[in-house]
Amino acid sequence: GVITFDLVQRSSCPPGWSPINNRCFLYVPIRMSWARAERNCLSMGAHLASVHDLDEYHQVQSLITTATYKSGRTWIGGTNAQETSIWFWSDGSHLHYTNWCDGEPNNAEGRQHCLQMNYSDEKCWDDDTCSVRLPSVCAKKV
Repeated sequence: GVITFDLVQRSSCPPGWSPINNRCFLYVPIRMSWARAERNCLSMGAHLASVHDLDEYHQVQSLITTATYKSGRTWIGGTNAQETSIWFWSDGSHLHYTNWCDGEPNNAEGRQHCLQMNYSDEKCWDDDTCSVRLPSVCAKKV
């Protein structure tokens, strides 16, 4: 039944990681630049999280809220550092679903190449300067 499957799914993530859609997610409270956050995820066999639909985005948001009791700005794995018009996820998956805030991504001052979530009152996505230090969410396959 459902309960058994839930237990199996739960136990397939390392301690402290949360299962969302057959991947394991971890909130990292330490404030780091995007690159250092990605490197930290890589050290755990993960990448900064990719998000593929609204439901998944809401689950990642609730992961952050559960950990911090608020929904603060957080790095996830979107980047366009190579070419401004092309965004992709650091885990290599395609960036189809988006949740940009109005007027974003705007590449302010020509140097905003990393994706932060929970931006503004709308809690949507914004491109930000990659050296900004934020908490992050890692994800890896089960």
